[in-house]
Amino acid sequence: MSNVTLDIAGRKYTIACAAGEEAHIEMLGASINDKLAKLDTLGGQSPERILLYAALLLADELHEATSGQPAVPGEALAVQLEALAGRMEELANTVDGNPA
Repeated sequence: MSNVTLDIAGRKYTIACAAGEEAHIEMLGASINDKLAKLDTLGGQSPERILLYAALLLADELHEATSGQPAVPGEALAVQLEALAGRMEELANTVDGNPA
């Protein structure tokens, strides 16, 4: 086993991986960070929300690549991401016992 430290949206995350996979994991982390760097609405967001945005953007790209269907236009996607992130924060608060 090996560890790789990724810098994503200004935060450091140490990830365990198999020996020899370090460069690949670093490339994936850079891809996530590049996606987030293109968003101008992340200021003040929680780390969970920032990672949610990255996951949704990458999932959208994967869907487009595998289905042949176009991705949602940028502005519409941003609205959908904001709604999903808000709902996830509500759920997290409920689980933590801090209803909004």
